[in-house]
Amino acid sequence: MKPNTQLLHNVWKNSQDLITQKDIALDKFQLDELISSAFSAGPYYFYIVDFFDFSIKYMSPLVEGIHGLNPETTSFQDILDQMHPDDMDFVARAEAKVFDIIGGLGPDKVKKYKTSYCFRFRTADGSYQLFNHQAIILTTDEHGRIAKSLNIHTNLNHLTNKNNFKVSAIGMFGEPSYLNMDVLNDTPAPASSTPALSKREKQIIQLMADGFTSKEIAEKLFIAVNTVKNHRKNIFKKSNCKNVGQLVVRCVMDCLV
Repeated sequence: MKPNTQLLHNVWKNSQDLITQKDIALDKFQLDELISSAFSAGPYYFYIVDFFDFSIKYMSPLVEGIHGLNPETTSFQDILDQMHPDDMDFVARAEAKVFDIIGGLGPDKVKKYKTSYCFRFRTADGSYQLFNHQAIILTTDEHGRIAKSLNIHTNLNHLTNKNNFKVSAIGMFGEPSYLNMDVLNDTPAPASSTPALSKREKQIIQLMADGFTSKEIAEKLFIAVNTVKNHRKNIFKKSNCKNVGQLVVRCVMDCLV
């Protein structure tokens, strides 16, 4: 059974004042740098979608291994059709919450946020698995309305299969964040907050998630091993986690990075 993706299209239709009505050229940007700013804790792929006509401007070849889709011919609707039918109501509500936040940011700050929430996707073997969705606005028109977005989907099933049904708008470049917003109940958005983790701690968490040892992390970051160990100790204390697996799950679900 296909998901009712019309729920999502209705959200976007109802948010037309925040979506550009013309084709906007893609700004010059460093794709690798943007992808690295998104926390990846498992197999992932990414693509660029144009909200002007919902076309795909770039599709990562990695989509074939994850969804079994041809990257040359995959459409945005093809991606939406991989969502679990039972998760569509949450995803639509999450997108609506995202647009509520974006609408209150101001046109100069739209591109300074990434949004994040989780849902189940159908994978190449036909099973449904939990994924994390992260989106970063790449281009806007002269009024700050959304044009093109970088979407990153990461498989979390090796870490957890339990969704927290929350959405976060994470500030970049020093902007405040709006974390773990409840979209299933009519509760007000939480007050903005500043990240609890430093930039260096976030770098170390990503390397820990990738399986690197303290010695290897020290070599990559050109710092002392003892410095890495002290950072690890502080990270576990701040996050109230006891091991790397628990830390990675918390980072994704609670958007600590």
